Amino acid sequence: MSLLVVGSVAYDALESPYGKVERTLGGAATYFSVSASFFTHVNLVAIVGDDFHPQDEAILKARAIDIEGLERAEGKCFFWAGRYSENLNERVTLVTDLNVFAAFKPRLPESYRKSKFVFLANIAPDLQRDVLHQVKGRPKLVAMDTMNYWIERTNDELCETLRHVDILMINDSETRQLSSEHNLLRAARHIFKMGPSTLVIKRGEYGALLVDKNGVFCVPAFPLEEPHDPTGAGDSFAGGFMGYLASVGTPTDAHLRRAMVYGSVLGSFTVERFGLERLLKLKKSEIHARARHFLKLTQFKL
Repeated sequence: MSLLVVGSVAYDALESPYGKVERTLGGAATYFSVSASFFTHVNLVAIVGDDFHPQDEAILKARAIDIEGLERAEGKCFFWAGRYSENLNERVTLVTDLNVFAAFKPRLPESYRKSKFVFLANIAPDLQRDVLHQVKGRPKLVAMDTMNYWIERTNDELCETLRHVDILMINDSETRQLSSEHNLLRAARHIFKMGPSTLVIKRGEYGALLVDKNGVFCVPAFPLEEPHDPTGAGDSFAGGFMGYLASVGTPTDAHLRRAMVYGSVLGSFTVERFGLERLLKLKKSEIHARARHFLKLTQFKL
């Protein structure tokens, strides 16, 4: 079943203790789309400038990613540069040039408007809501991401958008900020009153947490000896999570739990190399093998 994603396609300059890259394809919607494409067809809505390289367009076209919704505009692509600390948990933003992304007004091609699975990547809440207004009928599942910037500056718009969302995917600090609760379970109950019925809390090296009416499910982060670059890990997690759910078509409790594992698997592969490098060489057999390894990580007898 096709999956719609709306967000950013960008270029990144990345630096960590393991090396650096001067310019590589990035953006939330890019990581999401590539990850999700291992499971299902993806309809991508984003904006790029006239510096968007044909080679990078070919990367998207080579996968199960439809780019009819990739708008072209005069100017340069969104560009971000960052440097990570020794432990990769802290980063310094060196450059943020929104460029054509500053004027992004998502418009869905007609063929995208019947999408039953929708993911709203990290963009302004009013734009996320406008996307939902363009979708015909009620999607089977709507999930979204947001960040501290929108929580602090556009809280009313964010709360209005949350009323139309089934799953909210944010990190632990954003969960506490949005809910004004330090305890994550109390924070989840507060957020459920805003609209979402499911909260997925991304916790970086500590894994991820799913909270809904059925209870709590935790998945660990996959242990890696030498992670290189955490850029896009959260977006890859979201892509694996939503891609799997779209592939099975029905978000049951069991499917949500498996989606958490597949999200964690895709996120773990992403951090093994810079940018999209590892994902672009990844095979489905490796994904399923690592998912089975997650089972071993958490299986025990009483």
